[in-house]
Amino acid sequence: MSVLAPNCQVICRNVYLRDQQLQIPRIGWCLFLLKSSGYGLEPRKTGGDCRGVRNRREIRVRAFWPHLSEPTAIEMEHIKDCEHLDQVLEEARQRNQPIVIDWMAKWCRKCIALKPKLERLAAEYDSKVKFYYVDVNDVPQALIKRGNISKMPTIQLWKDGEMKAQVIGGHEVWLVVDEVREMIQKHI
Repeated sequence: MSVLAPNCQVICRNVYLRDQQLQIPRIGWCLFLLKSSGYGLEPRKTGGDCRGVRNRREIRVRAFWPHLSEPTAIEMEHIKDCEHLDQVLEEARQRNQPIVIDWMAKWCRKCIALKPKLERLAAEYDSKVKFYYVDVNDVPQALIKRGNISKMPTIQLWKDGEMKAQVIGGHEVWLVVDEVREMIQKHI
């Protein structure tokens, strides 16, 4: 039997032992086996010893995530107009930090699919790169011309007030994310 909790980071599964060679200690905690992959067997207290678990041959397995305190995704900030872009670029220049801008549209399917992936990527580069997005339908045409945008989604890396690199995401989302990751690594 498998159980998936509302929190995706807690996955439990009942495992029934088939191997008689597994030794379960009788000192209160049942098992404490951890693998380097992030999964392990949860120590389970059963009233002082593990006879109950041994007789039922049941072990509870839980996923252990080493970086629970780190965010898994960071929402990208919206750039509204040219003045806001100037302000963002100036802040980035003061912090000596590049920024990534996702130029997208609400009607673009690839843009919609790409945005959550970029938000997860933003969590990876939380202290090194700041991520923003521009919805081209909601901003003045001057901002679109300033970014030199002709296709969507277009992901640009800006550093020191100027555009250094860009990825035009007309192909598979995972390929675009890999290209953006390479672009960031090149300019950090």
